[in-house]
Amino acid sequence: MIQRERDYVAALCAARAGLNVETEGGYLLEGRLGLVARREGFGSTSELVRVVRERGEERLVWAVVEAMAPSGTAFFRDPQVFDALARDLMGRPVGGAPLRIWSAACGTGQEVHSLAMLLEERRLDGVELFASDLGERALERAKSGLYGAIEVQRGLSARRLVRHFANSDEAFLLAPGLRRRVRWRRMNLLEVPAGAGAFDVILCRYVLGSLLEPARDRVLGHLSQALRPGGQLVLGLDETAPGFAPVEGRPGVFAPIPMETAAAA
Repeated sequence: MIQRERDYVAALCAARAGLNVETEGGYLLEGRLGLVARREGFGSTSELVRVVRERGEERLVWAVVEAMAPSGTAFFRDPQVFDALARDLMGRPVGGAPLRIWSAACGTGQEVHSLAMLLEERRLDGVELFASDLGERALERAKSGLYGAIEVQRGLSARRLVRHFANSDEAFLLAPGLRRRVRWRRMNLLEVPAGAGAFDVILCRYVLGSLLEPARDRVLGHLSQALRPGGQLVLGLDETAPGFAPVEGRPGVFAPIPMETAAAA
């Protein structure tokens, strides 16, 4: 790919998903788009980009954008975060409205499936799990609950693997009851999450750093609006969020700063 093609892809990803795509060198860009080109039957990434540019076919446009979105995830990533969530769930009042948790930009589903395992292990009912991602292919994989040997080795103990998964050829299939606990939806975080309702906890971990600053602020605004009063946002351990304050003693957890407090600062 030449620089002009890389710049076009970066501009496309910025416009559609707010992604900050690095064009210098272009090794990551070329590698990811090479997979798309081969899957779609193109002879090269340059041919793929040319067709996307000339035809503007939405399916191919989003195939390119989705390929450049962050995709790294793992089961029980940052265990201390999940430990804190489990303590909060165990300590909540019984008999109230269902607690709603949203895993935003869930990728291939390891995070939300980790939450489903926690709920089953703690015998916790009255919790609704919702997950969304920009990528259609990632969501299909997440819904399937089917993971390879390397994927289950990232964050899963042998005990949990035996308890929650069944062997399926050379892969591992999550128990049907856990898969059914999650409601799935394809969603672009740049857009208002219409119809999703309000949430007590939103996990949006290791995503903001891949966004351009205006897109990051827009996404945070949407997430803040989607939180119930007293709701909390969970980010990666090394992340921060303008408009949110860290919750003391809760790694990676943030609460919205009240507007009057922010205005007075």
